[in-house]
Amino acid sequence: MPVQPEPLQPAYADLALTLITSRQTILPKRLFEPGPNPAQIDDLFTVAAAAPDHGEIRPWRFVLVPPARRADLGDAFAQALLQRDASATPEQLAQAREKAFRAPFVALAIARLGPSEPEINTLERMVSVGAAIQNILLMAHALGFGASLTGGLAMQSTAMRQLLQLADGEHAICCINVGTVQKRRPSRLRPTPDAFVSSL
Repeated sequence: MPVQPEPLQPAYADLALTLITSRQTILPKRLFEPGPNPAQIDDLFTVAAAAPDHGEIRPWRFVLVPPARRADLGDAFAQALLQRDASATPEQLAQAREKAFRAPFVALAIARLGPSEPEINTLERMVSVGAAIQNILLMAHALGFGASLTGGLAMQSTAMRQLLQLADGEHAICCINVGTVQKRRPSRLRPTPDAFVSSL
């Protein structure tokens, strides 16, 4: 008869279940100072490296945007808007720039989808990218912060590629926003496994 595996520590499974199922998306406008300190930021990026990585090619990297460079990110958002809509108003451009300043911590997730050795399927690489990002979100939650992802058409803009110095095959996926939550909303109702799991 097969032996049921034992958890690393009996309490770890319960803690993991609580951590993962209690995570919420907190919009950047609801994230305030203080943000993570340098040691906590290091933890956020350390856990990204625990993501599954077939071939050990690290199909992701992250670009931290410190406060002194937020204006540059804001300019990239504004230029991206102008690229899509040359008639954008000054108010719309100001709103685009303001997005860079909403959260205390902002980093951009970059997918590395160019040639690699060994060659790994793009979909597998994106699974790894998503897992690395999710690890960061869960670590932020474990540290007591709120977090969210923001993206949109600006991620594919020329201005964003230039700001992030993206190489061929690299793509900006989203911003990761982290900060302190003053008031959390009730957790949303999530589907139960029987809603999305079937058996052959």
